[in-house]
Amino acid sequence: MISVFRNFAKSKWAAGLLVLVALSLIVTGAQMDIFSSLGPKHVISAGDRSVDGPQFRTDFDRIRESVSQQAGRPLTVNDLVAENIHVRYLEEQTKRLGFAEWAWQAGIRPGKELVLKQIREITAFFNPVTGQFDEQQYQQALAEQNVTPAQLEQDFRDQYTTNHFGSAVVAGVRLPRIYGALLAGRAMQTRDGRWFTVTQAMAGTAPAPTDAQLNAFISENAAQLRRPEFRMASVVLFDNGPAAANAPIPEARIVERFNFRKDALSKPETRTFVTLTAPTKAAADKIAAALRAGQTPEQAGSANGGLRPAPFADTPRSAVSDPAVAAAVFGAASGQVTDPVQGRVGFTVAQVSAISPGAPATLESARQAVIAELREEDAKGQVFSRVEQYEKARTEGKTLAQAAEAVGARIVQLPPFTQDGKLPDGQPMNAPPQILSTAYNLSKGGESEVIDAGQGQYFVLRLDDIQAAALPELADVREPLAAQWLLRENARRLSAKAEELAARVRSGQDIAAVAASVNATLTTRGSVQQNPQAQQEIGEGILQGLFGQGRGQVFSGAASASSYVVGRVDAIHPAVPALAAPIAQQVLGRMGAEFGNGAAQSLIEAAAAKAKAKNDPALALQALGVTDAAAGSAPAAPAS
Repeated sequence: MISVFRNFAKSKWAAGLLVLVALSLIVTGAQMDIFSSLGPKHVISAGDRSVDGPQFRTDFDRIRESVSQQAGRPLTVNDLVAENIHVRYLEEQTKRLGFAEWAWQAGIRPGKELVLKQIREITAFFNPVTGQFDEQQYQQALAEQNVTPAQLEQDFRDQYTTNHFGSAVVAGVRLPRIYGALLAGRAMQTRDGRWFTVTQAMAGTAPAPTDAQLNAFISENAAQLRRPEFRMASVVLFDNGPAAANAPIPEARIVERFNFRKDALSKPETRTFVTLTAPTKAAADKIAAALRAGQTPEQAGSANGGLRPAPFADTPRSAVSDPAVAAAVFGAASGQVTDPVQGRVGFTVAQVSAISPGAPATLESARQAVIAELREEDAKGQVFSRVEQYEKARTEGKTLAQAAEAVGARIVQLPPFTQDGKLPDGQPMNAPPQILSTAYNLSKGGESEVIDAGQGQYFVLRLDDIQAAALPELADVREPLAAQWLLRENARRLSAKAEELAARVRSGQDIAAVAASVNATLTTRGSVQQNPQAQQEIGEGILQGLFGQGRGQVFSGAASASSYVVGRVDAIHPAVPALAAPIAQQVLGRMGAEFGNGAAQSLIEAAAAKAKAKNDPALALQALGVTDAAAGSAPAAPAS
């Protein structure tokens, strides 16, 4: 099934409070508390807003699809519930719904034109031929996802509210200067130290492992070494050959389709204009008078409550969501200012600056688009006819291979693959998710029914063989396994030697004498600062050791993959105030932003609590069709 809305759901405009969510929708409705026990129960409720069971299931299915795409394999609702993703989603949606309810009651309400303008810029709602916003395409795309325009607009309005509220909180944060001073002082201090490198030669190397040691190594690392289950399957494909892409289309069909689609294929009249929406007619009258007097829309809006104009460039009538505003704009002449129009939200004044006349589509200009549309329909019809013939042949008693041959379908042997779609070499297998789920739901020799893979494609799968998960035989992995065993044993010897030498320094022996005892070169360095340049010069391990211990203390740690370092912090010098001050100011700004983000999140949670937002985990599981036993224990969930 073709889903235009899926691309929109992945866009930045659909980002909500939950990282995993593609698009979360809100069902609004009023319910008096005194009759709450008599009305429908809600999974989430916050004042006049609520989400019922079916809507929660629909929204969570979108989460499942998004996570499945990220994971590269199909996931079930039970898979997500096992990872407590439903709990995280439920809690975040409760906070989100509660905050939105509180904000609305508090008067934080974005203008409707802001929301509608944003929707009209989403390319998923554009007509593929005209390249313009298409109201029919918009309605169809939403209908495919069981979403209404009101729900989508509400979701965008809530996002605007959250973003503006968060921006205001962050902008007002001012942290005490001492915070930045403390971090800058730490970052700008310098240290003196001495250290030496412990090499593998000093620690000695391990001999080649025996078979017993390698078998023990396999057992110790069974989880990492166990080869996953692989399945081998054959797939019957009902697709068309290359000739279908260039199949001739009779002229009569082309003309008939063109006449049917002529209005949609024609270029509509477009207008460039600016709107200002005021809460009252009196304010709208003042705006209209100011525009007619020669003020710019920005000046007129600023002088009347700080309203911001909404510009529309080359916009067709179908892209103006409010019918009253559309009638006024497309009834005005170029340069004219309309009278105030009462729309869905407030009173709107528009100023038309340019008119581009429409152009009717011609058969020649639309010929290729019409032919492509007809060919696609024919190709899907041929595939479906082949599927029907295959099912009839199977009903008559033919085998899978006989039925496929009879209808001209192809049988493709798939390479071995895991449940998450990986090939034996670790690369992903390029196949629809339905292939994986079907293969791992069949027993050996099993054959599926016809599966709809979407976009007019169908397949049948036969599971040919199953290669069970198992640990590898020693003979098959001896060489790489021995190499890994030697790396581990040599690393253990090296670490033990470094710790032995560090213990001698800690016991009071001079570090120079300890270094000389193993013929190591002692390095002495003063005024080392913790920065990228020092890290490049002396290495990350040494830098962490120097700044991870106090004065007079000994440090030990890995310097590289094949060496350790043993050192001592000799002195610590405080930062120079003149050099630390600018750094403190920079750090303070970043800290303020981080603190502001945390404060905004806390305030959102507090607002949700103020709105008495709550959820019902048991009802959520019931809506998802999951039993309590499968889900485990779920936390109580009032927003707090």
